[in-house]
Amino acid sequence: MTPFEFLLPYSLDEALSLLDPEDPNVRPVGGGTAVMLMMKAGVLRPTRLVSLQRIGSQHAQIERRTDGTLLIGGLARLSDIEAHPAVREGWPLLAQALRGVANPRVRAVATIGGNLSHADPHMDMPPVMAALGATVVISGASGSREVPADALCTGYYETVVKRDELITELRVPPQAGPGAYLKLTTRAAHDWPALGLAVVLGLQGERVTSASILTGAATDSPTRLRNAQSILMQRGLSAPVLREAAEAAVAEAPLVADAHGSAAYKRQLLRVALPRAVQAALNRTRSLA
Repeated sequence: MTPFEFLLPYSLDEALSLLDPEDPNVRPVGGGTAVMLMMKAGVLRPTRLVSLQRIGSQHAQIERRTDGTLLIGGLARLSDIEAHPAVREGWPLLAQALRGVANPRVRAVATIGGNLSHADPHMDMPPVMAALGATVVISGASGSREVPADALCTGYYETVVKRDELITELRVPPQAGPGAYLKLTTRAAHDWPALGLAVVLGLQGERVTSASILTGAATDSPTRLRNAQSILMQRGLSAPVLREAAEAAVAEAPLVADAHGSAAYKRQLLRVALPRAVQAALNRTRSLA
């Protein structure tokens, strides 16, 4: 192993001061799950790792604010978010999606900020957070800024987070209505997905007042399927409309081939997945009624 510094700052400001905007080999470490995999594969040879483990427990908080917003600290563990009573009650889509992320050992150490910053296109959380309308708070030496979750990822392993910045907080508005995350894998259920699809619907009786549909894994970054959303809002949720929306999604999404399947295979997955995801969201709502 190539020698490197491992630094343990005791505050957010100190951690930020140790990052280098010019050096891609200086990396922050939350849970370390992605960094360790990259180091083992030889694609990352860090000169410095900045641990975030002791910068303060306030950065791992999970709470529902009085205005109904869910606040999640960037260092909150995935397993803690999934198990939190407020999340299970008010954001069932998030709780459901987290249960399928990797495995219990990974979820016990991986942090939400690190997960989103890593921007692997096969990650489950970026499309889910975007579908929920979350806001990402990014902090740097000059202050903090807010970015919509669906604008966070800009490409393959790329985000708007600069090298000397950290994701410190997520703000998730109340879930608008029934939601589901459908994850289609080619091997084990916890494997990287060939396609992920997050759906949140706002309903007023039988009418769809809002629709938020994003796909991941099959594209270089989470992609909002605007044409499919519009069809559902204009024409409802009948089986023929769902098939039409699925075809619109297939035509719209910039699907890419990778080790998990060809673009043609992923088009068929999306064609099948969209009606299933909508139906799964509706079924969960009915089971709670």
